[in-house]
Amino acid sequence: MSFDSSSRSNSLGLTFIFLAFLVSLVATLGSLFFSEIMHFIPCSLCWYQRIFMYPLVLLFLVNLLYPDDKIFKYSFPLVIIGLLISIYQNLLIYKVIPENLSPCVSGIPCSVDYLNWFGFITIPLLSFFSYTTILILLILFKRKSVDAE
Repeated sequence: MSFDSSSRSNSLGLTFIFLAFLVSLVATLGSLFFSEIMHFIPCSLCWYQRIFMYPLVLLFLVNLLYPDDKIFKYSFPLVIIGLLISIYQNLLIYKVIPENLSPCVSGIPCSVDYLNWFGFITIPLLSFFSYTTILILLILFKRKSVDAE
């Protein structure tokens, strides 16, 4: 396998993608840990956030193996949609949005609080931090690739 240096302007762009890969991997493994090891049943919004996080691991991994400057175009929609779902769930958890506007009508309520570290860190907040971090890394990557052109 050869690395085409012309497809990636410098190692800083690669570092941003690698860090995004690590964040998405930790988020994916963390969600699997909470559901499979701790037996926390995910609500509907948690499932939607997983749906948009899991493919990011593969996208970033493939991009690390076969560099392509279009990774922003592929991953940005997944990150934005996942981030919006995360924001909505956090607003439900912190009672900014009333419970009756929750899409979780059967099964586990979307405002359930399995985890509460330090009185404010919840699983949806961890998801929000993950999506926000990935978004920032993608924006930095995009700015660096635009500056390199």
